[in-house]
Amino acid sequence: MRRHELTDGEWSVIAPLLPNKPRGVARVDDRRVINRILWRFRTGASWRDVPERYGPRTTLYNRFVRWRSAGVWDRLLDAVSAAYDGDLVMIDSSCVRVHQNGAAIKKGDFDRCMGRSRGGLTTKIHAPVDAEGRAIRLVLTAGQAGDAPAAHALLSDVRAGSVLLADKAYDTDAIRSQTASRGAFPSIPPRFTRKQAFPFSPWLYRQRNAIERFFYRIKQMRGIATRYDRLLENYLAALKLVAVRIWIKTS
Repeated sequence: MRRHELTDGEWSVIAPLLPNKPRGVARVDDRRVINRILWRFRTGASWRDVPERYGPRTTLYNRFVRWRSAGVWDRLLDAVSAAYDGDLVMIDSSCVRVHQNGAAIKKGDFDRCMGRSRGGLTTKIHAPVDAEGRAIRLVLTAGQAGDAPAAHALLSDVRAGSVLLADKAYDTDAIRSQTASRGAFPSIPPRFTRKQAFPFSPWLYRQRNAIERFFYRIKQMRGIATRYDRLLENYLAALKLVAVRIWIKTS
């Protein structure tokens, strides 16, 4: 087995979750195809530069896109993240640079979640993670977008009795109110402009380094640390596949 390829243990979890009713000609081995997808995003290479030992590049790309459209990558993440116990959830975001190939504009392009920020043309990854630094969900916005607006959609992952950890960017009345309405406790440091005092646990807040470790781990993949994909859906699908591996390795 070569570096970064799926181990037997990882494959035993992923294999039952893949489509198992191929029609027509027998398809190329699923494990080999996923290993090739992982190689592409691990190295940041183009699809056509993936080694031939993994099979035809058209098969790889078509399988990746077809499964994305069918929701296969979504179901993988949903299945492995079902182990989330809900006691602790952390929310944060991280920006990635968009490569000039990914920034190419074609007719019919709409919102591709790219925007100008201090780092140039960027995309921002938003994620809630559990205490082990495993992503429960992933959302993308343009790089200059604020953290708090994107958090509202992610707060559905906060369960009653749990604790939400976030930095000062998430200190808004709306987020505190939404978290409390779900029966959870927001441990968020107040902005210096706040006049009202809020309960806050510095000890719990130190556990927030788990989400920093999550972003560090996914950015070990060069094709994730820099966005080469023009299509938002393809980049998000790759993020979900990487997040699935993190869940399996740490479970």
